Amino acid sequence: MKMRVDKFLTTTATATRSEASRAARQGRILVNDVPCKNASAQIDPDVDVVTFDGEVVVYSRYVYILLNKPAGYVSATEDGRDKTVLELLPEKLRGIGLFPCGRLDKNTLGVMLLTNNGDLGHKLLSPRYHVTKTYRYRAESPLSPEDIERLENGVTILDGYLTKPAKVSPYADLFEGEISITEGKYHQIKLMFEAVGNKITALERITFGPLVEDPTLGRGEWRYLTEEEVHLLENHCNKRESI
Repeated sequence: MKMRVDKFLTTTATATRSEASRAARQGRILVNDVPCKNASAQIDPDVDVVTFDGEVVVYSRYVYILLNKPAGYVSATEDGRDKTVLELLPEKLRGIGLFPCGRLDKNTLGVMLLTNNGDLGHKLLSPRYHVTKTYRYRAESPLSPEDIERLENGVTILDGYLTKPAKVSPYADLFEGEISITEGKYHQIKLMFEAVGNKITALERITFGPLVEDPTLGRGEWRYLTEEEVHLLENHCNKRESI
């Protein structure tokens, strides 16, 4: 498979197209140890060795990013009114087709996966694959045992939809706790709490399938997924396909 050098560098989020062109003219790109002066030159990413500023660029078709979503950003690739989660990334990562895998409300915090792997993203969001999402919540009122039982058995929300069973683990004060669901309806957890006469006052996603919150990431910070985390995501989907 042939690919232009500038396309290779943008796909690997090494540089933007303009940065790649400038770097080529400056002799900062090597292909098989030979300076590449033209960023439009064709290479085979599976065979040729590309070096950018002295470092070998490893080709990967897809990018996977773990983001600690802060409040005030919407889960979209573009929005006419609000800032999107993509604006938390450097420019070189914004032009490679990344999208948020699953929605978090504007003021909901926590674990978010960004990827340009549309097939895997579709599977992770499909009800068929039963990806569990766990949230840390704070409620306006403490949950009673009866409330918890109703939430765990499923409650009726907008348009008469009956939610699938959830798992609720309240903390000692009963105002806070964790809730795990396998669906992703719009405002689902907020609507579930309203269905039992309560109200969510704070919400943070702490797991998305096999991905868990990273305590080293501050709000708005991100990192690439490790190879192990990518394998865990792929294995989760593969296991569901075999069932």
